[in-house]
Amino acid sequence: MQKSVDLLLWNAHILTMDEALNQYPDGAIAIKGDSIVEVGTKADILEKYSSAKSIDCGGKILMPGLVNAHTHVPMTLLRGLADDLRLDVWLMGYMMPVEREFVTPDFCRLGTQLACAEFIRGGVTCFADMYYFEDDIAQATSEAGLRGVLGQSVMKYPTPDAASYDDSTTMAREFIKKWLGHPLIVPSIAPHAPYTLTPEIFKAATQVAVEFDVPLHIHIAETSFEVENMRNEQNMPVVPYVKKQGIFEAKVLAAHCVHIDDGEIHTLYNYKAGVSHNPSSNLKLASGFAPVRTMLETGLNVGIGTDGTASNNDLDMFEEMRLASFISKAITQDPTSLPAWQVLSMATRIGAKAIHIGSITGSLEPGKRADLILLETNVVHNTPKFTRDPNSVYAQIIYAAKSTDVTDVMVNGKWLMQAKQLLTLDEAVLMEQANAYAKKIDAFLIQREQSVLSKLIALGGSTESESFEVQLKVQIDDPKKIIAAIDENKLPILYKKHYKQYDTYFSFESPAEGWLRYREDDIVDEAGKTSEVRSRLTLLGETHEEFAGDALLSRSRFLAPATQPFRFYREYFKPASEKQVEKDRLRWSVKFKGEQFFINVDQLSTSGKQYFLEIKSRTWSRIDAQKKALLAVELMELLGASKDKMVEFDYFEM
Repeated sequence: MQKSVDLLLWNAHILTMDEALNQYPDGAIAIKGDSIVEVGTKADILEKYSSAKSIDCGGKILMPGLVNAHTHVPMTLLRGLADDLRLDVWLMGYMMPVEREFVTPDFCRLGTQLACAEFIRGGVTCFADMYYFEDDIAQATSEAGLRGVLGQSVMKYPTPDAASYDDSTTMAREFIKKWLGHPLIVPSIAPHAPYTLTPEIFKAATQVAVEFDVPLHIHIAETSFEVENMRNEQNMPVVPYVKKQGIFEAKVLAAHCVHIDDGEIHTLYNYKAGVSHNPSSNLKLASGFAPVRTMLETGLNVGIGTDGTASNNDLDMFEEMRLASFISKAITQDPTSLPAWQVLSMATRIGAKAIHIGSITGSLEPGKRADLILLETNVVHNTPKFTRDPNSVYAQIIYAAKSTDVTDVMVNGKWLMQAKQLLTLDEAVLMEQANAYAKKIDAFLIQREQSVLSKLIALGGSTESESFEVQLKVQIDDPKKIIAAIDENKLPILYKKHYKQYDTYFSFESPAEGWLRYREDDIVDEAGKTSEVRSRLTLLGETHEEFAGDALLSRSRFLAPATQPFRFYREYFKPASEKQVEKDRLRWSVKFKGEQFFINVDQLSTSGKQYFLEIKSRTWSRIDAQKKALLAVELMELLGASKDKMVEFDYFEM
């Protein structure tokens, strides 16, 4: 007696993508509710089962839906925004400033809907995401009918949805509690990357992941620069560092893993971490080539991801599969590396295991969810077909098929696309709304690019209010006399410091932009060794107002922390020219007649044994500036410097 099921799909070339890579050239599949009942030959399945709904698949390939193992789906709204840049300039100089300005719950819902439409058309039935306002992403994903492992982002910087990491972890906890047990959404937590986290954040995020037994999604060793910084700062590679922070107590999904060695690969394997290989993104951002073959040979579950569309610029998993295979062949110089069947496994069964939901999806097996696609191969670009080798069908998919060949998509037993018609989303409306966002973002960036100051502020952390200082500079013959005079006059000393200072001044086409100074301060201890290094940016205005007989200058300035390497600022600000100044500086902060002054004794490295005395004081008004200008001249004379050798220019202007 036949058993009743909800749906029968037959006359299909079925690729189960199970461990044995079973396939049925004349196959059928029985589905009941959200799950697969049985897969087999057409004859066997139609003999065992009956259904009111039965579909002739017309000889198409029927296979598991593709699993996109790493995305940032709302970034569809940032597709093509800033291309052909280094990762740090792209991320810190453009993506994050725009995100701070525009990313809202509405932005994330629309970006997710746009991504889901692209996913469905391209045969993706499940994806792993990491972004902000993940609750809104989950809502849009579930309404579209897709499956998602969705991670609420956490980092040490303020983000569009959280002022602090405490807020982010609280949001992640509430998000996970809300969506835990949902039929389509697996909530998770996503501490962004080692370079945007602290040990406290690592610990808090891991605790949340372990408490709710959900995945922990993180970027690992994406660039060589990241790895170099980690070695310099922590004296160890990235994977040992994150292991030290305890994250492998959780179910880790590690995105990228481009620059890891054999030992790190074994660590990931031993802790059952999953890895997402993102070939297009790594190529576009010149991040490098991940050692995928070694990972797979070790036994790691390595899936394939597109990354976000701002760094790809699409969500086409067929393109990613093809690239993954070709890149591996090229870097190993072995054409047998990453054969087609293995790449398709990475994009289905292995990818599902990498994102820690392999028990419910990724292959067509009894009991697993009915997440599947139909693929038309009877097209010009995939003709003819050879059947002598059973692996030929995998080669057809990886080396010749296109995302546009996907005709039908089912997730959790429900059709999301049939005969290339989307059933849960209206593409025309989404595209119109996305283009409206693009106009707003364009206007924001055009306004920002008009001045160095606006670009500085866009990086975040700038002191946006204007400040002034009076300063006096005198060439001196013997710095020891000045130092002795400070002691002899018993000036009240607030503090004393010794620096090695390395300054680079950026100039721009318009003199009105002023000069942007990148300064690295190496703080020297009493033993003559560098005890601390700090960097900062100062935007110097072009104002030079003279006080007290041409002796002092007033200069407007804006300050910002220099949290990125020097190369970043050079590429971000694109100066017309540069000037370097290196000096050894002794600095005293003193009280003189009730006012605070800074006394600097400088030796310029670029000027042999030329020494200078510099006296400065901060000021906020013209009257105060006049008063402090006169006091600075008096202090200069008290220290024994000659007014005849006063210099009216900054060091870089000499």
